[in-house]
Amino acid sequence: MKRYEEVAATIRQRMEHGLYRAGDRLPSIRELCGEFAVSISTVQTAYAGLEAERLIEARPKSGYYVLPRSAPPVLPGVTRPTQRPLDVSQWDHVLNLVGEPGAEHVISLGRGIPDVEAKTLKPLFQQLAALHRRGHAAGLKYDSLAGSPQLREQLARLASSSGCLLHPDDILITTGCQEALSIAIRTLTVPGDVVAVDSPSFYGSMQILKAHQLKAMEIPTDPQTGISLEALELALEQWPIKAIQITPTHNNPLGYTMPEARKRELVALAQRFDVAIIEDDIYGDLAYRAPRPRTLKSFDDDGRVLLCSSFSKTLIPSLRVGWIAPGRYRDQVMHMKYVSTGASATLPQLAVADFIGQGHYERHLRNVVRQYQRNLDVVLGWVQALFPLGTGVSYPQGGFLLWVEVKGLDSVRLNERLAASGIQIAPGSLFSASGKYRDCLRINYTQASSPMYDALVTVSREIALMQAEQAAEAV
Repeated sequence: MKRYEEVAATIRQRMEHGLYRAGDRLPSIRELCGEFAVSISTVQTAYAGLEAERLIEARPKSGYYVLPRSAPPVLPGVTRPTQRPLDVSQWDHVLNLVGEPGAEHVISLGRGIPDVEAKTLKPLFQQLAALHRRGHAAGLKYDSLAGSPQLREQLARLASSSGCLLHPDDILITTGCQEALSIAIRTLTVPGDVVAVDSPSFYGSMQILKAHQLKAMEIPTDPQTGISLEALELALEQWPIKAIQITPTHNNPLGYTMPEARKRELVALAQRFDVAIIEDDIYGDLAYRAPRPRTLKSFDDDGRVLLCSSFSKTLIPSLRVGWIAPGRYRDQVMHMKYVSTGASATLPQLAVADFIGQGHYERHLRNVVRQYQRNLDVVLGWVQALFPLGTGVSYPQGGFLLWVEVKGLDSVRLNERLAASGIQIAPGSLFSASGKYRDCLRINYTQASSPMYDALVTVSREIALMQAEQAAEAV
């Protein structure tokens, strides 16, 4: 795509998904020049194209405005409620996705990996190298079980941006968010218990349920507002649910962010039924708009929310630096941490604490968030241009994952066919206890490059071939 086409695609997608509504004044030409680092003529050409499509209009001495449109955007559908708690399956497919690092020639469209080549990560790499060179004394011993005091102090400071008032002693460092989720689930349950989850749900947390012989109660989830509180309330009345596990902010994989009012209602519902909430906030800092959304934990006044996160999605996964704020369950969580891994690795904690303390973390977030937001609009344009008419697509307000629904598609079979072309997707069935969402797939848009466009062209071609084969078999 030419630069003016990319700018036009961005504005078009923002209008289609409600960021710019009918009657809204669009950003000025100079504002867009700054956002996209392009010339005035490039933005003028982009706006002229949108005018020709009758999407916007120019008003003398006022600017550009959005015109009303009749066709609403196509979003993924909301699933029907599950009748009963289910045993989790899909391990073989999860292992196929995460078991081995992808070969260099494989284009992995489905992995939840951030941009690890961002230039703003350089101070972090320098700090890690310096700590290793010096043989930092603290890094050669076991750290405290709770984790580095320096890092916990920085985390407590960062938590204020999400509305949380945490003391460093309220936080325990873990080996990634996966360990934090596992510890939280094991703290609250015993084999045979039921855990309510949003649906679709992160396959990593689903596999924790499987490993500990727990059942998942999948709750219908809206692609814009999140888990159905009405369906959750009904499930709480009917089943002995021990915990609610949810990713309410920049959800993986559906992309939704629960409105603040619904987050309050969810915490109140948990209080009424005396149920704990495990909140996965791993994508929370990657908000496209300021201020970043509040966590469920920020509305928790009796310690029932266990807040879990890590730097695997904001910095680099290999750090394996996560954390949990367990509230009233701190003592049990501390014991679970001890029997799981003991103390976490010290040097990565010190490097991250220094990275945050020197202001590099905020600068890095600003950089990658702008990149991911631009990429989202570009990749949405590609998907809508290449994929079949009526394809449902999420519109995240943060993070870097896209949920795509193609009615009638078998995404597991599609993934198998794409292997010959060196392409890997994340089939939607991974994100359900019972293998639902087979007609969906998850796409990572940290890069909006020519290789990714070519990969999506191949994906769309395979989808078209599969649809043609299905039509031929039906005759």
